[in-house]
Amino acid sequence: MPKHGKNFRAAAEKVEKFKLYSPLEAVKLVKEVAPAKFDETVEAHFRLGIDTRKADQNIRGSISLPHGTGKTVRVAVFAEGEKAREAEEAGADVIGSDELVAAIQGGEINFDAAIATPNMMAKVGRIGKILGPRGLMPNPKLGTVTMDVAKMVGELKAGRVEYRADRYGICHVPLGRVSFDDQKLVENYAALYTEILRVKPSSAKGRYVKSIALSSTMGPGVKVDPSVQRDFMAE
Repeated sequence: MPKHGKNFRAAAEKVEKFKLYSPLEAVKLVKEVAPAKFDETVEAHFRLGIDTRKADQNIRGSISLPHGTGKTVRVAVFAEGEKAREAEEAGADVIGSDELVAAIQGGEINFDAAIATPNMMAKVGRIGKILGPRGLMPNPKLGTVTMDVAKMVGELKAGRVEYRADRYGICHVPLGRVSFDDQKLVENYAALYTEILRVKPSSAKGRYVKSIALSSTMGPGVKVDPSVQRDFMAE
C-alpha cells in the first residue's frame, strides 16, 4: 500500500472515522479537508446491496445534476446530414461519420462523451472495442443513441453524469467542484441519491444502500448518513 503524504494525513485527522455526517456536514468537511492546490472534483460513492452478477441488478443510468459538475465536457456526435447540422448548432465539439470512425481507429480521441443517431450504430460498432473500455460507447439506455441529438448535446454540456455500479456494487459519481458553494453540492447530491433510490432493483434483497461516502480528488472519504433521504440541507 502506498503511503499517503502529510497533507492527506493531516486532512484525514479532521474526519471522525466512525461518524455518519449529514449531507451538509459532509460537504463542508470534504471542502475543508481537500488538500490539493487545484480545484478538486467532489465525488459520491454509493455502496449498494446488489449482486452485479445478476443482469437485473446491474445499476446503470444517467442524470442531469441541477448545477452540473463544473467540468467542460467535449461532446462527439456520430451523425450525417440534418442531424449533423443540429449537433453543430447545439454546440457539439466533434461531428462526423466514416471519417470520425477512421480518426478514432487511428487513436484520435479528443472528447469526453459520445452520441450517435440509431442509423450510425453499425459504423460505431466497429470501434466498440476502443470506446467501450473508456466508457464512451453510445448507449440507448443512457439516451446517447437518439434522434434528438441537440437535446442530448445540451444535457451533456450542462452536466449530465453517468452512474454505474462496479463489480463490487459501488457507484462512483462526480458531484461538482470544491469551489462550488455548499448548497449546490448538497442539491446535486440530493438529486443523485434520489435517482439511486429510484432505480433500486425489485430483486435486490436486504439493505439496498449500505453506505455512502463523499470525497475530493485527493482528500479522505467522509461517511454520509444514508438514512437522510429528505431535508438534505439540515445540519
